[in-house]
Amino acid sequence: MARSSSGFVAGLTAAAVAVVGFLAYQASANVPDTLSKPLAGATPKVPTTKAPRDKKNPVALPAASGRGERVVYSVDDDRVWLVAANNRTERTFKITAGTVDPAVGSYAVTSRSKAVTGSDGAQIEHVVRFALVDGVTIGFSSATDGSTGSPDSTKKLGGIRESRKDGTAMWNFATIGVKVVVIR
Repeated sequence: MARSSSGFVAGLTAAAVAVVGFLAYQASANVPDTLSKPLAGATPKVPTTKAPRDKKNPVALPAASGRGERVVYSVDDDRVWLVAANNRTERTFKITAGTVDPAVGSYAVTSRSKAVTGSDGAQIEHVVRFALVDGVTIGFSSATDGSTGSPDSTKKLGGIRESRKDGTAMWNFATIGVKVVVIR
């Protein structure tokens, strides 16, 4: 009796695993593209035009940069906006971009480090990472010595440098999962 019941249970288990696998495949195959998030390193769809700007106030938050709480990063303007859930800009500041830019699109903060050595060898703090491009990690940080100089153009560097004061603001604002919108 024990042999037949264990075989029966094994058969039911195998059938259940097969059904769950089939249903998972069906569910993933039918997810609309608009609901899926880009994978780390994936290239989001790239608009060909620059996000509209306020000509009277060039540091104003660009239109079409999303809604709700988010970090907006303009690769063309080398500027960041920290935007609250009510769509009000809490802070905006200039940055020094690395040599590798993320594609235009929407990302999420994936990891953070209080203090590390940057890919350029500088001691950095308040590291907020959100993308991966061709094996290069993209993220915001500030150098502990306060420097924001131009990166070495012969190296692939994804660090987006900000002042220490702005780095502290970014660290306090951009926790894991917060949206990062990259615009032109």
